Amino acid sequence: MSEIPAVQYLTVPDLVERFSSTPSKIRGLLRDQYIAGIRIDGVLSIPAEFVRENETLEGLRGSLIQLADAGLSNDQAIEWLLADNDELGCRPIDSLIAGHKAQVRRAAQSLAF
Repeated sequence: MSEIPAVQYLTVPDLVERFSSTPSKIRGLLRDQYIAGIRIDGVLSIPAEFVRENETLEGLRGSLIQLADAGLSNDQAIEWLLADNDELGCRPIDSLIAGHKAQVRRAAQSLAF
């Protein structure tokens, strides 16, 4: 996979504050694949681009599920979303932010083969 540019990460407590929620609800979002995170120095960290203001990024959940179905681990899916993609001409996460989830899903389909 391509090299990932510097990414800002949020922790579960950061999301609790941002969403005016509870740690268990944030863990539920992770479990149900509305967002994804990785452990950095033992701390569960979620890429800031996976959330908009006080909600999860629209289209991210379906993309995470599709990537898991293609056999990617959680860490690999995050890496794929954050790395430049030749087919898209940008990072998949940037396409999702721009509302182009169908393009991201098409690019992800090639991973299943």
